[in-house]
Amino acid sequence: MEKALKLLSADIPLVEAQLLADLDSPVPLIRKVGEYVFASGGKRVRPLLLLLCARLCGYEGNRQIGLAGVVEFIHTATLLHDDVVDSAEVRRGNSSANTIWGNEASVLVGDFLFAKSFSIMVRAENLNILQILSDATTRMAEGEILQLISTADIDIEESRYLEVVRSKTAVLIAAACEVGGVLGAVSKQKQEALREFGLDLGLAFQLMDDALDYVADEQEFGKSRGQDLEEGKITLPLIHTLNRCTPEEHAAIAAVIEKDEPEEQDFAQVFGLIERHQGIEHTRERARSHVEAAKERLSMFPDSEVRQALFELADYVVTRRK
Repeated sequence: MEKALKLLSADIPLVEAQLLADLDSPVPLIRKVGEYVFASGGKRVRPLLLLLCARLCGYEGNRQIGLAGVVEFIHTATLLHDDVVDSAEVRRGNSSANTIWGNEASVLVGDFLFAKSFSIMVRAENLNILQILSDATTRMAEGEILQLISTADIDIEESRYLEVVRSKTAVLIAAACEVGGVLGAVSKQKQEALREFGLDLGLAFQLMDDALDYVADEQEFGKSRGQDLEEGKITLPLIHTLNRCTPEEHAAIAAVIEKDEPEEQDFAQVFGLIERHQGIEHTRERARSHVEAAKERLSMFPDSEVRQALFELADYVVTRRK
């Protein structure tokens, strides 16, 4: 991401300052929880994409700063809620907010961030942007519910899984990119290209997350290996394996999924089957194909430092280790 960070060296500190300013509240707990979460090492991919896409489209104003903060607020709100739903104890290598302050505080601070996001959106005085981001937020809530009702469903089809990923993760990344185009007042065709770029990139990002869950080092990735499996989340590495394994292997995986507290040997058994049936390789290849498709979406934009930075950011998605 070096190109992006260099190009946006003036904007990034402004976004960070705006995030803290927008946490302002007479309720001290809101700022305390918010500052803790924002300081915990997030990559700020969504704000970076919005800033880069706005610049790609020739925008020269300053509304991109507040809107970059909006997409990070929305993203952070979903993380706070996710950790409560998943009973997560760790987020990005640190204790999760719900572990420190409790589920009630995490949910309510997440609600504050959602509500504050819409207040900030109104400042942009652009109904199109408000529509894009509010639609994305609605889709994300639907994606969370789809994931919830798919928990421990070993018969989930790949198409259903991808629908969850598209709604839960990709739509906000797509919205961030499209908002950049709206700010730059480019044609509908170019706005659509940016949205599709974001959708493909968002799919790739989540696919890599799902692959890393099975292979990444806990200290690097920020959560324990196999946490998705422990939480009953059936992701692409496992779906691919279930579609190719023997009936006996399928039954063995099902038995592990049904356990309330799988043991170390259970995880090892499933990890071994995923490796045998190349579930990780398949998932990474799918992620790479989405990244290449994302790059192709930007073909209507002339080559530039900004477009190259977006390409580099896209490549980062499939090379990252956390």
